[in-house]
Amino acid sequence: MTTTAAKREDTQVFQVSIKATPQAIWDAITSPEWNGKYGYGAKSEYELRPGGAYRCFASDAMKAYGGPDVIIDGEVIESDPPRRLVQTWRPLWDPEIVAEGGRQVTWEIAPRGDGSCTLTITHELANAPKTRAQVSGELKEAGGGWTFVLTDLKSLLETGTSTALQQQAQA
Repeated sequence: MTTTAAKREDTQVFQVSIKATPQAIWDAITSPEWNGKYGYGAKSEYELRPGGAYRCFASDAMKAYGGPDVIIDGEVIESDPPRRLVQTWRPLWDPEIVAEGGRQVTWEIAPRGDGSCTLTITHELANAPKTRAQVSGELKEAGGGWTFVLTDLKSLLETGTSTALQQQAQA
């Protein structure tokens, strides 16, 4: 597996190689029929146009821990299917993180020429130390951040199975 994370103070970049088409990866990111099947199991909805809404809904497990119905919201800045999605991303589950405000997330899908693609997530995190710790996976009690999500997205697209959701179901 080639999941990597490069940390800088204001920007975090996460990257994974996935044996899938750009369209399959795009659909897994933007379609609620797919995006609730990996990672934390939270479905998301996008209005894929500049100014469109983004909402990520709490899974039943998140609600059981007291999470709000909508756990992340934002706005679509740019949508260029199946290559690039730029959005704002504002977590709503913790008052300290809410106070840090929304941050920009860029998804880029680049074909590699061998039947796989590189998916890169760039998360702008200036003046958002708690959000940065959350998405980097530094807060172990909060999951594994973007690396956890990307690893499970890769698993789902390549094998048809979400490793993370299987483990949660067995717990």
